[in-house]
Amino acid sequence: MIIPNEEKNIVLIGFMGVGKTTIGLHLAKKLLRDFVDVDQEIEKQHQMPISQIFKTLGEQRFRQMEKDYIVQLCDSSRLKVVSLGGGAFMQDEIRSACLSSSIVIFLDLAWDSWKDRIHLLMDNRPVLQEKSLEEIQELYHSRLQAYSLNHSRVCTDGLKPEEIADRIIDTLKSEYEINVPIHE
Repeated sequence: MIIPNEEKNIVLIGFMGVGKTTIGLHLAKKLLRDFVDVDQEIEKQHQMPISQIFKTLGEQRFRQMEKDYIVQLCDSSRLKVVSLGGGAFMQDEIRSACLSSSIVIFLDLAWDSWKDRIHLLMDNRPVLQEKSLEEIQELYHSRLQAYSLNHSRVCTDGLKPEEIADRIIDTLKSEYEINVPIHE
């Protein structure tokens, strides 16, 4: 079944802390769509924060929960703005499901810009725990190859979340010929 572009979910990908949730909320409001933060939904379903899931059930179990949720979301829902966790797109099944059913937008933030945010992220990102800056940089660069598999890339350096949302909307209009019902 071919899904018209206007009905596809818009999936935001990128490294943790690039602003997928904040930008996604702005974008969803402007497009009059529901917003789904996958990590928040998993936390609701399992009634514990991601950090606790990592501690009690392990990363492998979390990645399975993430895959099950995202693949089901891609198969069953439309017209949403979806924010994926930073590591979700590393899984082949998630990448395949998103790329085949949604418009995937990579929010690209340069390493030096991301590094300026690290103090805001360390406490609530289990993947960063007990890692040196060099190890985090290696993780950042190792994920870029998966993130490069997208429908569109938006550079976010130096931009406010609302400006990034507007750039995404411009992309949707020009590259995907989507008639965007904008709500300011």
